[in-house]
Amino acid sequence: MEELLEQVRAAVVRAGAALLDEYTDTARPANKAEMGEIGRRLDDLVTGILEPALAGIRPEARWIGDEQETAALPPGEWWAVDPIEGGVNHVHGMDQWAVTVTLIEDGVPVLAVVHQPVGDRTWTALRGGGAFVNGKPLTASAKTDLDAAIVTTTQPRTLNHRFGDAVATLLDQVLLVRSTVPSTFPQLDVAAGHVDAYWQYECDLVGVAAGVLLVTEAGGVVTDLDGEPWRPGHTDILAGAPGVHKELLALLENRDVR
Repeated sequence: MEELLEQVRAAVVRAGAALLDEYTDTARPANKAEMGEIGRRLDDLVTGILEPALAGIRPEARWIGDEQETAALPPGEWWAVDPIEGGVNHVHGMDQWAVTVTLIEDGVPVLAVVHQPVGDRTWTALRGGGAFVNGKPLTASAKTDLDAAIVTTTQPRTLNHRFGDAVATLLDQVLLVRSTVPSTFPQLDVAAGHVDAYWQYECDLVGVAAGVLLVTEAGGVVTDLDGEPWRPGHTDILAGAPGVHKELLALLENRDVR
């Protein structure tokens, strides 16, 4: 698996370099149509690099498409790839975007690589092998007091009233609530102990799969909002430090909130 991880890392870094060539911090799209056009072009650019590379590395593994993003996966190996995680940031000249690749085996993430070209940071994880950024180990927060917790989230596509109620509930209990895009970076912050938890409604598989493994391997806990271990097909998620996850789950499990 270490050899496989290095092969995947090299492919992801190569794809990230192609995206970096297309990046400028002065980018300012004029409208949603322009944003979409740029995003599709960048997505095709990276997919054109990664799809044949990953097929050569692991020919038996299938590529997750749109129809699998919110569904349970059939048995076997699957590549969960986000060619440009944080594309909205890329097209607005912000630096929080990345290429992410996760290998899922029988419904469980077993290998993950996240590469942020701006700053040249690469996060890696193997199931049972720990989580790292540029080779340095990651460890989730040791906090146990909810009133000291920093919690992050991502705006859902449709569940805005539930999202607003959840934010209001947590604001009464935690130190700080932040909202950010995309899903991967706040999970990386949970893995590194910079923040204490991340939750999301209406998550898709390619947006959270890498973070699930990185948080877990850094000692964190990842479930859906019913408290079940997170798996493909679960469309909400709570990733947190072990000392605050249970209490946060109890707040977010509130049916009036959800």
